[in-house]
Formats: sequence, C-alpha cells, structure tokens
Amino acid sequence: QMAKIPYIGSGRQPLPLVIRMTCGSRYPVICTGSHHNQSLEAWFMHIPGIKVVLPSNPFDAKGLLKTAIRDDSPVIFLEHKLLYAAGHPAFKDYPGMLCHVPEQDYCIPFGRAAVKTKGDDVTVVATMMMVHKSLVAAKILAQEGIGVEVIDPRTLVPFDLETVLNSVKKTGRLVVVSEDTKRAGAAAEISSLVMEKGFHFLKAPIKRVSALDIPLPHSWVLEGEAVPQEKNIIDSIREVMQ
Repeated sequence: QMAKIPYIGSGRQPLPLVIRMTCGSRYPVICTGSHHNQSLEAWFMHIPGIKVVLPSNPFDAKGLLKTAIRDDSPVIFLEHKLLYAAGHPAFKDYPGMLCHVPEQDYCIPFGRAAVKTKGDDVTVVATMMMVHKSLVAAKILAQEGIGVEVIDPRTLVPFDLETVLNSVKKTGRLVVVSEDTKRAGAAAEISSLVMEKGFHFLKAPIKRVSALDIPLPHSWVLEGEAVPQEKNIIDSIREVMQ
C-alpha cells in the first residue's frame, strides 16, 4: 500500500517513509536457523514505487540513510546483520567492513554504484556482505593473474546499470553475487538487465552465485554450505574465464 500512495495521489501525496530492516545469515558468528537468516530484497524489488537500498559498510550506510530520509518515496533500507559484527575475528580478512564515518552531514545519491576494485578480466556485481567476500576472492585470484572488478550497486532500486555495463564492456564477463536464493533473486534480475542491454559485450555466459533454494538450515556446517562463500565466487570466476 505504501508503494501505491504517491502514485494514486498523482504525486500530490508524497510518502517520505524509511523502513530499516536487518537481513542475511549470521554464519559464521552464530547460526539461528531459517526464520532469522532470510534475505528478502528481491521481494521488495518486485513492488513498483519502493526504493531498495543495501549498504555494505558504515560510510555508505550513513550517506544512503541521509538520502533516504530526504526522499519523498518509501524506502526499504536493508542492513546485513553481520555488518554489525565487523570487529569479530572471523572478519579479519574483510577490512572494508570497518571504516571512518565523518561526523558532518553528507549524502550518497541513489542509483550510483561504487567500483570497489579495478580489474580487466571479470566484472563481479555483489551486494552487502557479498561485497567483502568478493573482494577477498579478487585478491586471491589476482595471484593467478586474473583481474576482477568488484562493483557494489548500493541500491537495487534504482539500479546503476550504466556502471555495470561499462565494466562488462571492458571485461566481457560477469558474475553476480547475492545472498538471497538463486531462483528469482536479485542476481537473476541484474543478470537479465545485462543480457538485454549488453549481450554483445559478453565473452562467456553470466554466472550467478546465490544461496541455495532451500530454507537456511540451523546446522552450523549446513548453513555455511547453503550461503555463498569465497570459494563459490572463486569457482564461478574461474569458470567464466575458461
């Protein structure tokens, strides 16, 4: 209903509403089972009129939240639960989870992706915690001579397709990494957009790396297998490089 109010009011009835939500698996910090580890960003993407925001670090979180508060449209602001545990020993290889946040006021525009690392061989589009796992994968693959360009879209609605297409034009390969389930997930939508607008740039089929199409298990071991890890990203990048 909130998505429809500005539309049916012909723009005369704005709805400046921000809903902050947590999402995502808390593996390997703690396992809490199917009810508490869901990633539902694709649900909200499917509702026209709602903006969907997914910060991957504290700096972006503040800047995007400032923009969301100033927006006259309803905004779903998704925060991955593991980003609250950035200082945990399990994330010593993810330095980007901790960063300086200026006290002064600043905004990050919606629909403007961040290129987290440059590369000429493969484009990786990743969201939230998957950004940090993709950066680790890129660092490992750099030792094999594979240059990975990691892009954090920061918002899914609106989506910065231009930045992604410019990268794919350069690399010719795309891997999309999201923690929601693979079937009808965010990675599927991003892959489809690139296929429609940038098919002629591609040297290899697009690969999706997402959670398995199952309720996330409560078992510590099984949850780690159900949610994308660095090894899954590395395997997919190596596959598109063949």
